[in-house]
Amino acid sequence: MKLIGAIIGAFALVMGGAAVLAMQAKQRIVPKDDPAGDEIALVGIFAPVMFHSTASAFRGGSLDCWYGGGIVDLRDATLDQAGAHLDVKAIFGGAQVLVPDSWRVESSVSGIGAAQDIRPKTERPVTAPLLTLSGVAMFGGIGVSSQIDEATLEEVSEAVEARKEAASEFAAAAKAATNGAAEGADDLLAEPAPGV
Repeated sequence: MKLIGAIIGAFALVMGGAAVLAMQAKQRIVPKDDPAGDEIALVGIFAPVMFHSTASAFRGGSLDCWYGGGIVDLRDATLDQAGAHLDVKAIFGGAQVLVPDSWRVESSVSGIGAAQDIRPKTERPVTAPLLTLSGVAMFGGIGVSSQIDEATLEEVSEAVEARKEAASEFAAAAKAATNGAAEGADDLLAEPAPGV
């Protein structure tokens, strides 16, 4: 019984530490999510991510999914002639990476989780475009496929849009509150002091 308690305690400690690291990563990472961009930095930290690339020479970038995740659709991207590399971190989260069926995908993602190509096994020519994945998966993972259920795609898109709308409303409310406080301070400064 003590062993089970120790395991649960250690797991809770790992989750708490990962949550702190996730918040630090969210503040540090500058997202690059231009659909036509050849390099990306996608962030799904405590939030969903939905990205559809139309890059003409996609070289890769990074994908951070900490307590969040979503879909990275590369099916309309063209890989750079040298191939592309995606550095992934899936910590208590993950993503589905959609690629054209003709691409080769190689993964060296390590940890308690995985990045796995779940497409049907077929021989792809050595000259086929190559996407490599590296990084870490801890209690999360990355799935590579060429197809997705449209309902799932729509569900993730709606979640991302709802999250963006909520963030926009929050920012507007914060700005209004800040402006209201500044106007109140101006009014107080304009009033003569009592007894003057």
